Amino acid sequence: MRLVVVSAGLSVPSSTRLLADRLSAATAGRTSPEADVEVEVVELRDLAVEIAHNFTNGFPGRNLAAALAAVTAADGLIVVTPVFSASYSGLFKSFFDVIDPDALAGKPVLIAATGGSARHSLVLEHALRPLFSYLRAVVVPTAVYAASEDWGAEGLPERIERAAAELATLMTGLSAPSTPSAPVQDERDKKAEKTDRTEKSGFTVVPFADQLAALAAR
Repeated sequence: MRLVVVSAGLSVPSSTRLLADRLSAATAGRTSPEADVEVEVVELRDLAVEIAHNFTNGFPGRNLAAALAAVTAADGLIVVTPVFSASYSGLFKSFFDVIDPDALAGKPVLIAATGGSARHSLVLEHALRPLFSYLRAVVVPTAVYAASEDWGAEGLPERIERAAAELATLMTGLSAPSTPSAPVQDERDKKAEKTDRTEKSGFTVVPFADQLAALAAR
């Protein structure tokens, strides 16, 4: 099972990458040993030039192509961005602008963000969740925002664990073998069953179309 983490942090060290690592570790820890989760991290700051070139020439470079392939083939995604101007970073948005519009359809995604103030926490709901809903991804209910004061404080570890559990559940459920569905009942069997119930009840049901035809004939 492949878990791909997309981190849009720019600095080194980066609180965005730190949050991404904690989320991926928690998600891997929530899956069964049999799942054998393989975690791959995509650092967008290393792809900034190739992303810009992709916009101008229409072709991804070698590293960008590998990152796009990893995201497309992932069983689950964790995406983390710093907050710039009350929204996701331009680099973060640019990466998901160059990815194939159908690549994330039905894919479980955990959204997260970091910022200097808790006042920007709504970026998860007014920016990130609509973006991935538009891409038809399956976004887990719990999103994780980490402000500067959240590190080392109560609440953040619990949110990380809850979001990780939701992502792990989706990943495990989607990768499990599907059970064969029950055979569809033949239409003739349905009509015969309905007729049998009608006869046993002691009265005759006149189809509505026949009733309308009788009224029109008067």
